[in-house]
Amino acid sequence: MTKEYTTAGEEQTEALGVRLGQLIQPGAVIAYTGDLGAGKTAFTRGLARGLGIPDRVTSPTFTIVNEYEGGRLPLFHFDMYRLGSSDELFDIGWEDYLARGGVCAVEWSENVDDALDEDAIRVDIRRGAQDDQRVISVTNVPDLAADE
Repeated sequence: MTKEYTTAGEEQTEALGVRLGQLIQPGAVIAYTGDLGAGKTAFTRGLARGLGIPDRVTSPTFTIVNEYEGGRLPLFHFDMYRLGSSDELFDIGWEDYLARGGVCAVEWSENVDDALDEDAIRVDIRRGAQDDQRVISVTNVPDLAADE
C-alpha cells in the first residue's frame, strides 16, 4: 500500500520522519528516491528523532554511511549516490549492517535497488507546486498521518 503526503517546509518533512521513526521495527530498510535537495536528509533527521537519537544527522555523501546510536534502535544512514552498483554495497558490509538489527536508511536507493528486499519501506520525495512544498510517497508502512 502506498500513501501520499504533502508537506509545507522542512519542519513538516522532518515531522513525517519522526512518525516513521516511532513506528519502525528492528531490521527495517528505508529506500529513498528523490532529486538532490528534495528532502531525503531532512526526512532522515526526523526519523532519527523518532528513534530517540540525540545526534545531529548529516548527509553521508562522502563517507557513504553514518552510524547513529543512543536511541531505541541504531540508525545506519547510507548515501549511495557515488556507488556504481550493488556489488559495492556488499563490499562496504551491507549484510553486517542488516544483521545488527537497526534501521538502514538508504538515500539514492535506485543505485542499489537489486540488493534491496521487496519489503523495504519506499520513500519517494518530490518537489511540490511551491518551493518549500514536498510530495512524499511512502510504501510498505502503516499510515503516518498524526493521530487526531
